[in-house]
Amino acid sequence: MGRLLTTADALMCPHGGSVSSVCGNARVRAGGGFVLRPTDRFMIAGCPFNLSGSPHPCVSVAWQAPAGRTCAAGDRCLTTDSIGLCQAADQAPQGQVMILCTQTKASAQ
Repeated sequence: MGRLLTTADALMCPHGGSVSSVCGNARVRAGGGFVLRPTDRFMIAGCPFNLSGSPHPCVSVAWQAPAGRTCAAGDRCLTTDSIGLCQAADQAPQGQVMILCTQTKASAQ
């Protein structure tokens, strides 16, 4: 059982870029932020990753394994157990999202 991810949480790509979200949920909150869902948009800024000397930064996140039982605004919620794959502009997977700081009040299954 993982803690719910919210818009107030700190997420980062494996290369140090910061992850920001555009949340479509304007109803359900946990620990001061809106609960995130896999259908929300996640953008990455400041990723310095290079591939053979050419910039190949992470730009977005694709989420897998949302909560099986807990929903917010008609969609399953993301938790600390969910897997966020950072992707480059060409959709190449470049590593897993690092969850640096999250709320501690609400969990989900």
